Amino acid sequence: MPTSDHPAPPRARHRRADPAVPLPHGHGHGHGPLAPTERRVRLLIAALLVPCALATVVGLVLLAPGAGPATDEDSTVPRVDGHVTAAVEAPCTDDPAADGCLTLTVELSEGPLAGNRIETPVSIVRGSAPFGAGDDVVLAVTGPDPANPGDYEVVDFQRGSPLLVIAVVFAAAVLALGARRGAAALLALGLTAATLVLFVLPAILAGQDPLAVAVVGCSTIMFGALYLTHGFSARTSTAVLGTLVSLLLIGVLGAVFSRLARLTGAGEDTANLEAVLGADVDGRGLVLAGLLIGALGALDDVTVTQTTAVWELRAADPGLRGAALFRSAMRIGRDHVASAVNTLVLAYAGTTLPLLLLFSAAQRGLGDVLTTQVVATEVVRTLVGSVGLVAAVPVTTAVAVAVIGGRRAARTPAATVAAGA
Repeated sequence: MPTSDHPAPPRARHRRADPAVPLPHGHGHGHGPLAPTERRVRLLIAALLVPCALATVVGLVLLAPGAGPATDEDSTVPRVDGHVTAAVEAPCTDDPAADGCLTLTVELSEGPLAGNRIETPVSIVRGSAPFGAGDDVVLAVTGPDPANPGDYEVVDFQRGSPLLVIAVVFAAAVLALGARRGAAALLALGLTAATLVLFVLPAILAGQDPLAVAVVGCSTIMFGALYLTHGFSARTSTAVLGTLVSLLLIGVLGAVFSRLARLTGAGEDTANLEAVLGADVDGRGLVLAGLLIGALGALDDVTVTQTTAVWELRAADPGLRGAALFRSAMRIGRDHVASAVNTLVLAYAGTTLPLLLLFSAAQRGLGDVLTTQVVATEVVRTLVGSVGLVAAVPVTTAVAVAVIGGRRAARTPAATVAAGA
């Protein structure tokens, strides 16, 4: 019985643990050995991705651009920059049907006549001339002698400065919002551009199979961009695997339906390319290559977002596992893929808008328009790409749930306090 001289000791706020009974961990860093399920899943992902990465490296070496077929020198038109210093009305001698003509005085800044001024005519169409005084223009050498002032013709505007400005604005916006992650995204964008400019385009021009080049190029972009932007982790590897499976599906479906629809890829652009190269071009291969490259960007978006959704759902509710986690993530995926498919359709429609307007003005029926080679190619691209996007959601979600299913559940702050109470 305690007395006033010997008061009872205050009740301890926390019980001391029995040394023989291990306390549960009160943090969510996931230290310690991996669970058997997680270890097996990670080994399986590594077994799938490592050979693909090695095959990509081998493809880069084997398909590296070589000398390729010689281009037709006569079809290559030299171009130089210049500045229009004056524009005066003049009689039309070469184009009697024009509303009028102007004689442009252009100061050349490149080529053998750099620093000199030349005069060249332009036609006035529907009351306006395409070029005028003060314009920075591009001129083509239309004759055999670049030193002859009469062999120059104004063909386009210089657009380097506005493009540089919008590129700087874009980079600043990405860095302002994403900070270090934004900088990594810009590096990944640079890798994508380098792969296209230094590998894909030169390899196709050198006569390599366009589809094989596109597969290797897309794999290079996929591995490089995703790991560079999101880091080396199980989450990124999950997105890479989902992207890889979806790309494979798109390639197979594209090959099947381009053959069934008899899409040869023969068109004005292909004919011009053949004229420049002086060799035949695999038009169908170019169609499939464009299909893969065009779908890759949307696939990256879907797979990364879906993987992140699984990880965040698990972090918000550590008890959410298996089928329940899959269903929750799929609800997010359905909304995302619905908007992504619509985005892909609008993107392809935007590229063919002038052609669609031309068909509409000619009052051709919808069925007739859709079955023309150019439009049918875009239809196949859109639908096959959309099938790949739809398939990417359940595939990526299932892989993500399998990867994260064996991980120790991360404790929220409330769970940590409860464990220590």
